[in-house]
Amino acid sequence: MTLPARTLALFISDLHLQEAHARTLDAFFAFLEERAMAARALYILGDLFEYWAGDDDLDAPLHRRIASGIRAVSDAGIPVYWIAGNRDFLVGQAFADAAGMQLLDEPHIAEIGGQKIVVVHGDAQCTDDVKYMAFRQQVRQPAWQAQFLAMPLAQRKAIIANLREGSKEAHSTKTMEIMDVTPQAIDELFAATGTSVLIHGHTHRPALHEHGGKRRYVLPDWEPDAEPPRGGWIAIGDGGAITRHDLDGKVIG
Repeated sequence: MTLPARTLALFISDLHLQEAHARTLDAFFAFLEERAMAARALYILGDLFEYWAGDDDLDAPLHRRIASGIRAVSDAGIPVYWIAGNRDFLVGQAFADAAGMQLLDEPHIAEIGGQKIVVVHGDAQCTDDVKYMAFRQQVRQPAWQAQFLAMPLAQRKAIIANLREGSKEAHSTKTMEIMDVTPQAIDELFAATGTSVLIHGHTHRPALHEHGGKRRYVLPDWEPDAEPPRGGWIAIGDGGAITRHDLDGKVIG
């Protein structure tokens, strides 16, 4: 199935791109060439990468290839917007320039197809996960980031590898409810932004939720090798209709 001819915006998140997942990489580049090129705008809502140690890792062949793929979309006159995830919050202006994309603060409010939409990655709304929220507050501080980025790249990658192992262990003891967004955080986000539509990723629990007349769309993570395969995107059509799509482009009900 192809997307509507007048797709105003596409949204993706949680691809966790890495060398070890070749089919995810293939799916991403196919999405850029076949889908994003037919849209008016592309929003990447975090965790595009499995991890990002700093923009001085931009010249790694895979990272340069990813930047070039996104840049081709931007060079075609299609604006690309980025919101940081919990895995790639260290993406900076150097990568943004190489990819031709615009870094957005979150929450970001976009008016698309006559709708006022708030977009976030989603981790900041997982407020029941107290330990993660404390960690997030620490690593998002400019002083912490400056100190971390001053370390040699190899040292940073080793630290990240250790953190990822610790995260896997911690996740094994947490319930899905703790790692999901909380209703209170979502209600507060709607109230603070004056919006009635929210699009986010992070939780890997794709769905459409109703919140007292407001709609919350959750993006999927991408894993074509899973059974069944996971992945897809959200599209906003010319009339403002929002649709969820699987990896093949099929509309999900």
